[in-house]
Formats: sequence, C-alpha cells, structure tokens
Amino acid sequence: MATVLLVRHARSTANASGLLTGRLKGVHLDDTGREQAGRTAHRLAPVPLASLVSSPLERCKETASAIANAQPERAKVVTERGLVECDYGDWQGRELKELAREKLWKTVQRRPSAVTFPDGESLAGMAARAVEAVRRHDARVEAEHGPNAVWAAVTHGDPLKAVLADALGLHLDQFQRLHVDPASVSVVRFTAESAYVLQTNTHDGDLAWLAPKGRRKAPATGVVGGGAGPGH
Repeated sequence: MATVLLVRHARSTANASGLLTGRLKGVHLDDTGREQAGRTAHRLAPVPLASLVSSPLERCKETASAIANAQPERAKVVTERGLVECDYGDWQGRELKELAREKLWKTVQRRPSAVTFPDGESLAGMAARAVEAVRRHDARVEAEHGPNAVWAAVTHGDPLKAVLADALGLHLDQFQRLHVDPASVSVVRFTAESAYVLQTNTHDGDLAWLAPKGRRKAPATGVVGGGAGPGH
C-alpha cells in the first residue's frame, strides 16, 4: 500500500484578506505563505516522493514547487484537475464575513451534502472528484513504484477535508468537523479493504519515518492493541 501526504497549499494573499477565492486566477502565496511552504518542504525533504501531484491553481503549484525543489532529486509536479478548488460560483471572490450572512451558509456548515453553490458546483460533486483523483493516483503510484512508495498531493481546504472524511468513513455532512491549516500535512494509506489515517493537520515533526526502507513492508495498519509505532 502506497502512502499519500495530503498537503494544503500555504497561505495565499486571499487567505490573509478573508476572501473566498475559489478558482480565481492570479492568487499567489503571500510572504507568510512562502515561509510556510519552505517549512513544509523541509519536513518532506527526507522522504523521497515517487510522485508530486498538484491542483492547477497558482497557490498550490507554488507550494508544490517548493516541495519539489527540496527533494534530493527534484520531483516533477503533475497537475491534476480533479484536485482543483470547489467551484463556488457566485460566492467566488466575496468576503467570508459577508457570506456568513447568507441563508445558504448554515447549510454549508450543517448539511454540506445538500449544498450546490449558486451557478457553481455541489459539495458532493467536489468531494467525489477529489476522492476519485487521490485514489486513482494512489493506485498508479503503487503500480509503478511498489507498496512502500510515498507520494504527495497538494490541494485546497475543502477537497482535502473531503478526502480525509472519506478515508475516515465519515459522511460528507461531517466533513466540517475536520480542520486543515495552510501548509499542513496529513498522512493516509489506502488498501483494497480500507483506508488508514496516520496523521492529520500537522505543522511540525519529523516525517523521515515515512521514507521507504528498502524491501521492508510498510508499517502495519489496524494492528490490534495499537502496535509499537512507526519504528517497528
């Protein structure tokens, strides 16, 4: 089973100003975001990435580029449309504090599976395509590089939460319970039978334990009693 590192893009200029950017072009990382991307890249540097996949939007590609540059052998960034931000339609480009007064806002928080944004995408549709994209690339990476391979997907908050909710077996209506910060790293392993969430929303900490160890099998998941940790 391959391992995927789910990375949210670092802070953008829109994040800092409280805008719901959606798919607007020309939104880049701010100074804080570039520092965040550098720290995340440093965390991932000891882990040789078999593949590095990114949403096509600038803020994700800039984060992915920082990660690629920190790899021992610079990784090629593959663009994946399935990881693009949700299409928020008429909500796109508006301030979050203004949107919080909209009637639909409560439904977004309490029953997201019922939400379709005006002239935009449904949250259920967003979740389905994000999960499909991650699982498809995970299967590709394992087929090409073996079950010990590690790869990274750089995407946005809502697609990332949707993938984590799916991995945890949660209904989409519970995905708002999850939190993913800019430049955070979450770790998931998929198998034919299930998915295992090893970490969520991490900002610090050594990730070298994820590096493939030759032909040794990846650490077991779902061990009765919890197991002995990643070193065993």
